[in-house]
Amino acid sequence: MADLPPRKRIDDVELLRALAHPLRSALVHHLMAVGPSTASECADAVGSTASNCSWHLRKLAEHGLVERAEGGDGRERPWQACQVGLVLGGPGGDPALEAAQLAVTGTELAEEQELTQRYLDTVEQLDEDWREAGGFFSYGLNATPAEVSALTKAIDDLIRPYVSTIREDAPAGARAVFLGMRAFRRIGHDGKPA
Repeated sequence: MADLPPRKRIDDVELLRALAHPLRSALVHHLMAVGPSTASECADAVGSTASNCSWHLRKLAEHGLVERAEGGDGRERPWQACQVGLVLGGPGGDPALEAAQLAVTGTELAEEQELTQRYLDTVEQLDEDWREAGGFFSYGLNATPAEVSALTKAIDDLIRPYVSTIREDAPAGARAVFLGMRAFRRIGHDGKPA
């Protein structure tokens, strides 16, 4: 398999704050999932107006997260993501950076919940093959930090060739699919690690 393009590592507080905005996060993730889209197409996908999306897309472009794509007319030129994925920088002891990382994580979790709920609300309208293709999985693992790191890397290596902005060999029936994954130390209601 050929080397896949890297994800953009984000450890800049201002860029993280831009991504913590729910609409901006939704726009970046939409463009990474479906490819180039006009502000009007983005508005339909994220539940906003074309003018609001256009304004936020320009702000995202200032941060190097999106750019104008080829095609369209002068008024409705498409936008595209500049990266194939995002990685939040690790903890570094900077309270402002860590607060911004937590804000982005919260925004992404809310977006994931919204996407899941939209799927559940409309699942009956999907073709049977799409209803049966997806799934919800939850596991309780017993592993070391090194094993969790190795497992998440192996899963990522398996998934990355299917990423929309990377995949060049997608069959005719391929469509945008959301896949979320989390791996973290289980914490009890008492706030203590299990």
